[in-house]
Amino acid sequence: MAPLVMMTCAGFSGYALLLTVAPLWAVEGGATTAGSGLVNGVLLLFTVLTQLLVPRALRAFGWGPVLAVGLALLGVPGVAMSLSDELWVVLALSAVRGIGFGVLTVTGSAAVAALVGAERRGEAIGAYGLAVAVPNVVLLPAGPWIAESAGYWVVFTVSALPLAGIPAALRLASALRVSAPDLHPGTSSSPDPGDPESAAYRRLLRPMLLLLAVTLAGGAVITFTPQMVDSPSVAAGGLLLMGVTAALGRWRIGRLADRHGAQRFLVPLVPLTGAGMALVAWSVAGSDSVRVGAFLLAMLLIGLCYGGLQNLTLLISFTAVSRRHHNLASAVWNVGFDAGTAIGSVAIGVIAELTSFTTAFLVAGAIAVATLPLALRRPAVAEAQAPRTPRAAG
Repeated sequence: MAPLVMMTCAGFSGYALLLTVAPLWAVEGGATTAGSGLVNGVLLLFTVLTQLLVPRALRAFGWGPVLAVGLALLGVPGVAMSLSDELWVVLALSAVRGIGFGVLTVTGSAAVAALVGAERRGEAIGAYGLAVAVPNVVLLPAGPWIAESAGYWVVFTVSALPLAGIPAALRLASALRVSAPDLHPGTSSSPDPGDPESAAYRRLLRPMLLLLAVTLAGGAVITFTPQMVDSPSVAAGGLLLMGVTAALGRWRIGRLADRHGAQRFLVPLVPLTGAGMALVAWSVAGSDSVRVGAFLLAMLLIGLCYGGLQNLTLLISFTAVSRRHHNLASAVWNVGFDAGTAIGSVAIGVIAELTSFTTAFLVAGAIAVATLPLALRRPAVAEAQAPRTPRAAG
């Protein structure tokens, strides 16, 4: 877990730093609100397309080469972004970063399932989630402030941190060769008639849609808070509060889910997401300035749901399929995460430009609440369905 945490922190540092700064950099070059929304949309479109291919790449090339290339593709384009603020350049470099980020996300969560047994997987997902969240807590709200006070070039330089994670990635690959030899090149990949891939996809659809809805809401908030809140300090404070509560939620809820099951925590977080989005919509509805107290409370609620549902849906995804489909579960989960964030960036940006941020955020909240029937439905558990040893008579 130690090299996994180190690799994850380095990789997500480069990602989080540019998540709010890259759209602002495009605005500096003359992009509109819809154009700035496209920046993270393109990033996450290429992330999703890559995620679908990562399980096959791991089988073909192994963990070490895939991880090293992914971190390089995530770290180098951020530095190159300093050369131009034209929208097409920012979009092209965001696409390359998306490929690297797609590799990092799928391999990171798949490594958790490979390293840790099912009885402590919620806790391990929480630790991994903390490694993901800490860079978001520190660097995501700080990015716009650093760009404004120290200059965009500082942000672009620091965004190369994923390159520093390559040595840890290679150590992680060595550990996985020992702990999960069945997930490496040259091993058998014959279909399991008891758990075909088509059935695994069907079981993974439910947690993916639940995750997509909450990340759509969270992605909209992360992308547009610096633009819709007129005070930089309030915007940074709100993003920091959201990041802290998301980190704590994702970290602590895993241990609770190991003890009591994920289902009882899943159901209340879905409508709470809608309530948080309605509150943030109301807080920015005034024509003069943001209602600071309501805005901060909304960011706290959204952060709790955003972090908690990430852990729970990943845990449900791994439980829903057999071990041989864990890489697939990681890929599908990450597709839900990043597709939701991309839709939140692009679609909510378009709705906000046509109407208002208030209307756009109410739409995002309604989408989250619409997934409540999926949260109420109890899933089948595939991982525990192992062949039973016949009991001796007498």
